[in-house]
Amino acid sequence: MRYQLIGVNHKSAPLDVRERLAIPESRLPDACRDLTAHPGIEEGMILSTCNRVELITHTTNGSADLRGFLHHHFHLTADELDAHLYEFRENEAVRHIFRVASSLDSMVVGEAQILGQVKEAYAVAHTIGTARGQLDQLFTRAFAVAKRVRTETEVGSSSVSIASVAVELAKKIFGSLQGKNVFIVGAGKMSELAARHLMAHGCASIFVSNRTYDRAIGLAQKFNGQAIKFDDLYNTCDRADIVITSTGAPHAIFRREHGEQFLARRKNKPMFFIDIAVPRDVSPEMSKLDGIFVYDIDDLQQAVTSHVADRRKEAELAEAIIASEVENFKTRFEARRHTLDVVPTIVSLQDHLETIRQAEIDRVRGRLGHMTPDQEIAVEALTRGIINKVMHTPITTLKTAAKDSEVTTVIDVVRRLFNLHDKETGPASQAHRESPRKSEPEPRH
Repeated sequence: MRYQLIGVNHKSAPLDVRERLAIPESRLPDACRDLTAHPGIEEGMILSTCNRVELITHTTNGSADLRGFLHHHFHLTADELDAHLYEFRENEAVRHIFRVASSLDSMVVGEAQILGQVKEAYAVAHTIGTARGQLDQLFTRAFAVAKRVRTETEVGSSSVSIASVAVELAKKIFGSLQGKNVFIVGAGKMSELAARHLMAHGCASIFVSNRTYDRAIGLAQKFNGQAIKFDDLYNTCDRADIVITSTGAPHAIFRREHGEQFLARRKNKPMFFIDIAVPRDVSPEMSKLDGIFVYDIDDLQQAVTSHVADRRKEAELAEAIIASEVENFKTRFEARRHTLDVVPTIVSLQDHLETIRQAEIDRVRGRLGHMTPDQEIAVEALTRGIINKVMHTPITTLKTAAKDSEVTTVIDVVRRLFNLHDKETGPASQAHRESPRKSEPEPRH
C-alpha cells in the first residue's frame, strides 16, 4: 500500500492556522487537480471541514513531498505550518481514514456530519478523476467501516453535532432560549442543524440570510422563519439576540464597526455570536465590545468535554472494530496485489497455447482435405478441449499461489516450463527481469 496522508485538525492546529488552509467547495476540484499534478502522486483527494484539512494520496513509490505541496499551494513557510502537521503512511493512513469516517477523530465524538463531509469530498475527487482505483478501494471500505461502527456501537447514539453544542452553549449563556430571536447566516447543512435545535429549545423567531436568496427562503420556510436578503443583513441583524453564522466567505463578514452599529440600535442590549465557520465569519475585534459575546469553533471544544467522557467506552469498542478492519483491509490488499501479479502469466500462457493450436490446425488442414461445417466445429472443439485441459493445472496452481508468499517462484517455474519469457509483462515479470538467473539469457524487449 502506498497511501500517504498529511493534514491539520482541531487538536493539532489553532483556528488561525486552519482557516489559512481552508478550501471552499468551489475551489476543491482545482485543488485536487493541483495535488495530483504534484510529483510522485498518482491519486489524491482533499478533505476540508471546519475542524480539519487533510490531503489523502496514493503515491508512485510510497513517498511524496506533501509538505512541499502545502507550502506552495497555501503560500505558507515551514515555520508557519510544519509544527501543526501530522502525517501517516500505509496502514496508519488507512486507520486514520477509518477513524475520521467513523467520527472517532471529531471534536464531538460520534457526530454524524463528518461521514457526509468525507463522502462529498470523495465524490468531488472521483468525479474529476483524481480518486480512482486505490482511493476507490480505500474509501469504499471506509464508508462500510463507519456503518459498522454506527451499527455495532452506541458511539453515535444521541444526536450530537457542532451545531447542537453551539445551541447548548447559547442556552447556558441565556439560561433559556424561550422568546429569543435568532439570526442564521448561511443556509448550509450546519445552519439547518442549528435552526432545528434552536426551534426545539423554544426560540421565538428565526431569520435566515444567505448570499443565494432562494436558499435562504428554502431554509426559512422549513422553520416558519423569515428570509432576509444578504444586502439587508447589516440593517436587520440587530433584531436578533443570537447570531449563528456558518458561511463559506474567505474573510470576516462581521467586523467591529458592525458590532458598534448593532449595539447602538439595540441600546446596548447584548448580542451573542456563535461562529462555526472556517475561515471565521466574525472578526476577533468584535469580542472586545461590551455587550457582544463571540464564540468560535475552538471555543466550543470546552463545551464538548462531557460528550467525550460519556462516549469513551463506546469509542473503545469502535477502535477495536477499526483495528480489525485495518488488518482485514491489508490482507485483502495483499491478496489483490498477488492476484494481479499472476494475471500476465496466465494471459501469456493462454496466448502461447492458442498460437500453437492454430498453427497445428493450419499445418494439417491440407492433409484433411475439404471439411464440412460440422467437421470444422468438431476439430475446433477437440483442439480447444485439449488446450483447456493442458492449461487447467498451471492456471489453478498460479491462482492458488497468488495467496502465497512464494508466488514469484511459481510464476517463474510456469514461465520456464512453457518458454514464456519473451512475453513477460507486469509486476511479476518485472521482478524476474531485475533478478535474472545466470543460466538464462536476458529477456528481449
